[in-house]
Amino acid sequence: MPSLRSRALSVALIAAGRRRRFGSAEAVRTRVAESMRRPASHLPPRSLGRVAEVSRTFVGAWPVYEVSPLGVEPAARVLYVHGGGYINELVRVHWSLIRTLVTQAQARVVVPAYILAPRGTADRTVPVAADLLSGLIASGGPGGTVLLGDSAGAGLALAAAQRLRDRNGAQPSRIVLISPWLDVSMSHPDQAAIEADDPMWARPGLREAGRLYAGNLAADDPLVSPLHGSFAGLAPLTVFTGTRDVLTTDSRELLNRARAAGVEVEFIEEPGLPHDYPLMPVPEGRAARDRIVELVRAAAAES
Repeated sequence: MPSLRSRALSVALIAAGRRRRFGSAEAVRTRVAESMRRPASHLPPRSLGRVAEVSRTFVGAWPVYEVSPLGVEPAARVLYVHGGGYINELVRVHWSLIRTLVTQAQARVVVPAYILAPRGTADRTVPVAADLLSGLIASGGPGGTVLLGDSAGAGLALAAAQRLRDRNGAQPSRIVLISPWLDVSMSHPDQAAIEADDPMWARPGLREAGRLYAGNLAADDPLVSPLHGSFAGLAPLTVFTGTRDVLTTDSRELLNRARAAGVEVEFIEEPGLPHDYPLMPVPEGRAARDRIVELVRAAAAES
């Protein structure tokens, strides 16, 4: 049973009208148009600079942040790809997770503020993410590399890992996916029943956001929906999902397909928890973050 705080948070999400943002294709188009007129900031909070060294470079048109522990040699490397339905920027909960990785796991965290849809489509975005992952793996130094993504960012992360595997066989030490969005078609038959209890997402808006991200590609192209790509040869996976998340069907399908391909999968499904619960200030979220820190520390121990 979910904790009292988790149940209260789900009630608060419903009361705040979170689902309305993705309640229809029109709502998503309106949000995208507003964002293009007044782009949201992806800048890190100033408080992060008190506990970490923060720098920014550019990879093409992408701002890429690097966040490292102050006065300590980083023990591992993390490429973190943020969520937001491919149409929203980095927000405070993403930066809070990054802070945890830097301060508790002593990790060097690379954070791309990738170009959002509809300008940033899968055919343009996945190759750049794969290049970033490749460069981080090859950068050397102590420890290994963890690829981490949440929601849409988890889909982009997985597609980048598949792209890199196809390119030269390289993989990070581990891939960690939080509430991954892996099939933008939103066509799984179990999703209708789950959607009725989801406090955050509605399928019509997600389909539209997925269409914008797909651009000229089909919704089932592996660059867009990596659930339809090959899992053979991928790094070990850790997947977090909650049963009040319409996207949990993607996680369950991933579990079956990855294990069938011989990939090691650690699968954590929390009953009654919503989308992205590991980023939330609830007991189950703290436990998930603690596990992610453990995984990054394990990568740090690699020679």
